[in-house]
Amino acid sequence: MDVDGSLIDFVDRPDQVQVGQDLLDILHRACGALGGALALVSGRPIEDLMRLFHQPAWAMAGIHGLQLRHADGARRDIELDHAERQRLRHAADALASQIPGIVVEDKGIAVALHDRRSDPAMPLLSEAVDALLLELPDYEAQPGHRVIEIKPAGMDKGRAVAELLQRAPFQGRVPVYVGDDFTDEHGFATANLENGISVRVGSREPTLAQYTLAGPAAVQAWLIHVLNALGVTLHDRFDGGNRVRPG
Repeated sequence: MDVDGSLIDFVDRPDQVQVGQDLLDILHRACGALGGALALVSGRPIEDLMRLFHQPAWAMAGIHGLQLRHADGARRDIELDHAERQRLRHAADALASQIPGIVVEDKGIAVALHDRRSDPAMPLLSEAVDALLLELPDYEAQPGHRVIEIKPAGMDKGRAVAELLQRAPFQGRVPVYVGDDFTDEHGFATANLENGISVRVGSREPTLAQYTLAGPAAVQAWLIHVLNALGVTLHDRFDGGNRVRPG
């Protein structure tokens, strides 16, 4: 499951996000009911996901799969040396200085360029990133919701999901991928190729997703419906949430 825009609503700054106890309870119950086969697949670093979700033992893919932690705790990271990281950050800072309202988020092995203007400057930012990538041949752009990330080439959320599916407890199961953004289309594609289920959150078009949920509140309600179908009973404060499902 994607995080921002899918499990939790967007806020002005990524570091202002908070995860409520109700959602934590639902995800912990789901992970248990599925024998541990639940994973967060996010553009955030794994360290950020661990902080947000209070140090869970779930599988996680961070920075669009550049970081991966399996359900058994084994971790795989694609690394950059210090010089490469500095080169990437300097290039991003120089680009952001040319376009008002662009904020740089340093993720270590990748950088995100957020458009914070009331009048979005995404077309201008996209052109500037394309020009920058001509000088950075080993990197690629990953567009998202009012953000463009520059990251090492060759990894995306779909590849991360495929890697998770090769190991227990995901191996041999039908994958269900939930996401809202352009970055999640790779996850949808992998789920579809594995005869799984792909669920878009929101109304963004075009999409490879088979089903749609309106927003994070609908995702939470649908997860409760799934838990009920699995025979998991939740506290009364969740009553009524099982009426929403994909479609």
